[in-house]
Amino acid sequence: MTIQQDRVFDVVYEAHRLTVDTGVPFDEFRQRYEEAVPALDRVVFDRLIQESADWATVLGAADRNAPHGFVIFWSLDNSEIMGLSGDTWRSVQYLMGNHTIAQRMFHHDPAVMEYAPLRTTVYEDQAGAARFAIDQPSRQFAAFGNPAITEVGIELDRKVAALLDFLGAPVPAQLVESE
Repeated sequence: MTIQQDRVFDVVYEAHRLTVDTGVPFDEFRQRYEEAVPALDRVVFDRLIQESADWATVLGAADRNAPHGFVIFWSLDNSEIMGLSGDTWRSVQYLMGNHTIAQRMFHHDPAVMEYAPLRTTVYEDQAGAARFAIDQPSRQFAAFGNPAITEVGIELDRKVAALLDFLGAPVPAQLVESE
């Protein structure tokens, strides 16, 4: 539902936070996740920007950088800063995505960048196992009310499901059943 007041739009949508108990120790899952989702190769992409590379070249570079469809654009080890308060939880948050996929939505509405890249968190539960948390992409992008954007959101659900499967983690049914 969209409510308009003067020049302010209030879009109400339902978010679904999916939390996956990986059953794997925190350090092990974090390492596997960061290997499967490598950091954006800034050297390569800065060079492509300087050269005003064509989109086909950018697509190829993104495919090589993102073996499972995603790269990490940013991360923060919450454990370090929160540890200053005496908290001992281990937690790392990430902005994970693929700019070439995001472009397919950005083309229709640049506001999609509010949710792209995807925000994910890997954190340790009380037993020391890693949990993976993410808001379901299709729910966020469906709120734009554009079928082309919604379609890409559903594709992202499937890509997150494939990544979790590759990592040996349970795959939430919501990621493979979204329509």
